[in-house]
Amino acid sequence: MTATVTHLWRMLVWGRALARHGALRPFESPKVPLGIRAVARIARVGTRAPVTPDFAAGLAAVGPAAVKLGQALATRPDLIGPEAALDLVRLQDSLPPLPFSTMEAVLNAAYDGDWRTRFQAIEPVPVGAASMAQVHRGVTTEGRRVAIKMLRPGIDADLARAIDTYEWAAGHIELLGGEFERLRPRAVIATFKGWTEAELDLRREAASASELAEAVQAEPDFVVPGIDWSRSSRRILVIDWIDGIKMNDSAALAALDFDRRRLAMVLVNGFLAQAIAQGFFHADMHQGNLFVIPPADGSDHAKLAVIDFGIMGRINRRARMYLAEILHGLVTGNYARVAEIHFEAGYVPPHHNVGAFATALRAVGEPIRGKRAKDVNITQLLDGLFAITRSFDMQVQPHLLLLQKTMVMVEGVALTLDPHVNMWEVAEPYVRDWVRDEMGPEAIIADSIVENVRALVQLPRLFRQYVAAHPVPGAAPEGPALPPLPTRRRGTGWSTPWLLLASGAGAAAVWLLG
Repeated sequence: MTATVTHLWRMLVWGRALARHGALRPFESPKVPLGIRAVARIARVGTRAPVTPDFAAGLAAVGPAAVKLGQALATRPDLIGPEAALDLVRLQDSLPPLPFSTMEAVLNAAYDGDWRTRFQAIEPVPVGAASMAQVHRGVTTEGRRVAIKMLRPGIDADLARAIDTYEWAAGHIELLGGEFERLRPRAVIATFKGWTEAELDLRREAASASELAEAVQAEPDFVVPGIDWSRSSRRILVIDWIDGIKMNDSAALAALDFDRRRLAMVLVNGFLAQAIAQGFFHADMHQGNLFVIPPADGSDHAKLAVIDFGIMGRINRRARMYLAEILHGLVTGNYARVAEIHFEAGYVPPHHNVGAFATALRAVGEPIRGKRAKDVNITQLLDGLFAITRSFDMQVQPHLLLLQKTMVMVEGVALTLDPHVNMWEVAEPYVRDWVRDEMGPEAIIADSIVENVRALVQLPRLFRQYVAAHPVPGAAPEGPALPPLPTRRRGTGWSTPWLLLASGAGAAAVWLLG
């Protein structure tokens, strides 16, 4: 177990790096606890920090793990504030590449000592370099053009050390109770840890790409590159090369003749096919991860391709049903039912009043009543919903926040393709049809049949469990008793001065960020 003094030292070093970019200035507010204010001000001494915080640059200065944490925090405007969240969206995970001689050792280790047995050629200059991996273009021995993604050497240990300290700090922050506990900093770090663990095993990224390709089969113009499974491993991912123009290359896109409105609809419908129909979606669809594939044969029908499947979102069917009912209730003005759903789903603690919550929802829903679908901005609608969470002690639902962040991102990219597109106008027919199919009488009957059949299938197992719990006299003796489950310790036994310093340092560099 890492020593407390090690955690503190890391936090102070990171805090100093953040302070140089003004990223700790928000914590000098009188509303912030005294311990946090003191640490933030001390960290800034002699740094000539800018007046306007540059959170993205501060995290980039801290290191690769902080870059990944910043991307996670960008999904939590409730935790760090909308301005900080918007600033962190700039983190496109771009870092100077490592020399090919260093990465060649990774290749040789994966391919029995010589990568040339599997590839005709690999370009030594990478086409992209991020905090955890870098990508090179190559050609397989069969002549297939591919992109080769390789994890950076030593990244596993670097992330493990950082996450260990993040968890330590988040635990101390949450123990402060009140608003700190409601914002669930430990859940934020847990979500971040899950992302990084998935990204450290490129086989899981390959599986995500494969699953996503199945999810968007009904959208042929939304392209997911194929996986070369025989050449992919835990540290190397080999996928088809995309011949296209990156969405962030505005000059090249301006010179390309294609139907921009149609491609914007491809983007939105592709996302809806993932999130609404399948409950599995690409959660990092910024312009650097999207390519426009030029039209062929004189057509103006371009295609859209997506890469980088490290951050994926998943929503179970029940959550999607709740979300659909909530959106449908807000549009139709049935605020009482929307409020009931929030209580049924456990989103609002039961000590609150359903009627009062319905009134708060009315304040969000009435401004859109009577408007045409194209005049409703779904991003503003969702922002209004999340604005009332604080008043009703609603614990954050990370999966819904990730969905919200992705919807905002998709809407932004769609607007770069067509400034006149409205995401809600494009999405409304899709969502309406999905709600009708999933909540109509036929669907309810079918769901009831499935649930009853599943319950019947469980009967033999339940009977065996009952017999095992009530053995017949004279039967074989039971096996050894299992040890009791450990109880989670919520404290560390620290003295008050040390805990104050730890909480201040932790909040300054992790809650940031909060």
